[in-house]
Amino acid sequence: MNQFAKKTAEYLLQIKAIKLQPSNPFTWASGWKSPIYCDNRKTLSFPEVRSYIRDSFAIMVKELYPNAEVIAGVATGAIAHGALAAEKLGLPFIYVRSEAKEHGLGNQIEGYYEKGQKVVVIEDLISTGGSSLNAVKALRDAGCEVLGMAAIFTYEFSKASEGFEAAGCKLNTLSNYSVLVETAVKTGYIGESEVETLKKWRVDPANWGK
Repeated sequence: MNQFAKKTAEYLLQIKAIKLQPSNPFTWASGWKSPIYCDNRKTLSFPEVRSYIRDSFAIMVKELYPNAEVIAGVATGAIAHGALAAEKLGLPFIYVRSEAKEHGLGNQIEGYYEKGQKVVVIEDLISTGGSSLNAVKALRDAGCEVLGMAAIFTYEFSKASEGFEAAGCKLNTLSNYSVLVETAVKTGYIGESEVETLKKWRVDPANWGK
């Protein structure tokens, strides 16, 4: 467990940025049934949590990527967190859209950067990893050197792990699904009997609950 994992998980549960409902699953936009729902945008509404995440990202970047020259947030969920971390670090900030604009300059990357600059990408949530890696690709195509990605939370899907490995991109997160479940049990948020259901979901989320 990294130094931020337990505290981050506690905060996410406390402010209901993450909800666990094994007996009453959520339906994601993809159609997947899920016992968990994560909305890290809520963290911005709580100054103590927001500051903790900002400071944790700053520590992580300093320790793991001391040569970082630019912080890039992934739109839209990680724009605010990326900007906060960049401010704490005293580094320039840019953000990456899911696709290039169809008007104006047609930018996919907003803000000032130069080719060859070393970039750390900030993300709020890692699910399958597709949209996150799309941002990494956009930065690389623009000539930036992506040192790695830091995210608030990951569901720890094997598809995401394999995707980041295939892309040659390091991924570090403040917390993760395993620690969240462990923390939820210890704090009484869920019972021991619900843990097995939560573990089964992560193994095959696309078919769980069908």
